[in-house]
Amino acid sequence: MTALARRFPRPKDLAPLLKLKPRQRDATARRLAGAHTIWDLRHIAKRRTPAGPFDYTDGAADAEVGIRRAREAFDDLEFRPGILRDVAEVDTSTPVLGERSGLPFGLAPTGFTRMMHSAGERAVVAAAARAGIPYALSTMGTTSIEQVAATAPTARKWFQLYLWKDRRLSLDLISNAKAAGYEALIVTVDVPVNGNRLRDLRNGMTIPPQLTLKTFLDASYRWAWWFDFLTTEPYAFAFDRDGQGSLGDIMHKLYDSTVTFEDLAWIREAWDGPMLVKGIQTVRDAELAMTHGADGVIVSNHGGRQLDRAPVPLHLLPEIVDAVGARGTVMLDTGIMNGGDIVAALALGADFALVGRAYLYGLMAGGEAGVARAIEILSAEVERTMKLLGVTAVGELGRDHVRLLTRRAPVFPGPAAG
Repeated sequence: MTALARRFPRPKDLAPLLKLKPRQRDATARRLAGAHTIWDLRHIAKRRTPAGPFDYTDGAADAEVGIRRAREAFDDLEFRPGILRDVAEVDTSTPVLGERSGLPFGLAPTGFTRMMHSAGERAVVAAAARAGIPYALSTMGTTSIEQVAATAPTARKWFQLYLWKDRRLSLDLISNAKAAGYEALIVTVDVPVNGNRLRDLRNGMTIPPQLTLKTFLDASYRWAWWFDFLTTEPYAFAFDRDGQGSLGDIMHKLYDSTVTFEDLAWIREAWDGPMLVKGIQTVRDAELAMTHGADGVIVSNHGGRQLDRAPVPLHLLPEIVDAVGARGTVMLDTGIMNGGDIVAALALGADFALVGRAYLYGLMAGGEAGVARAIEILSAEVERTMKLLGVTAVGELGRDHVRLLTRRAPVFPGPAAG
């Protein structure tokens, strides 16, 4: 046995070990500094946000199988790195819809965003502008088209449209977005009816939240959220310029179960910029969307919030890229919680990715600074993954860098969806 020569430690030996880390005075910055993954931000968000708004963000439809499978697909994939490449300098920017984005992902449209944090859409678009990436405002956003535009005049802003029963209102929204400088239109097509979101039903969630005995008890240790909610302007909606809409009015006007591909024609006439169709879940529908005037498609199952057990977007992506990728832009949405997920989507042929829940966790955790932290985390993970794969630019990513694996396989192919 090797004998250790021992001695008493001297003060000068102990001094470097006893240095105290300077305390960050800003509580939000201190809180966010401890978040190293999107899951860390989710943990902070859950502590700070009432159950109703948190579960609205975090939850999905029915048994939430769809969102679990979407994330499982990213967990199961295998990266195939190239070694002995010079990756000292990596360019994470990429062209999308005619301009360059500083990162290969943008911030997806989300509804009722001020419910997650009172800064809402203003915080999100400001963080996106600083990062040099696009932000898509939802029709169901809780800040007007004009207010978002005024908050970040230089940001790349896209507008997401639901096909309303009232076609005049839809045309007004398109006109307002065009006048405010929004550069692209995202038409969401997978909401003929609202999904069965059981967490919201069980929470008795309303918009805006009501102060009941249950929510009062829930608020007792989340006072900051309620203080912000009670001391800032009431919720308004991106579509409601006069502030006259109620939630009942919204649901009555919004979901139109008669919409078909033919409805894309009048939207195409009203909008002369890039138009993307979001909610594509079959190859056939991707082809039809392009045939009916779309400039691109977003492969998405609405974050698992509509039809539970819908197709897994990542698994469907290569087929859709093969079918329509040469004719327009293909993006991926749903389940992204890590920058490596974004890299995998790009390697499988996506031109761009959209993240929703990931930045909302940041918003709930720390407002605008939390959104910026979410972008920072994803950006670092994208760059690190690219370096470890041996690539220095987004355009170098290819299918040889990823192998899709699954713990489930179809029993039989079944008929093609129409």
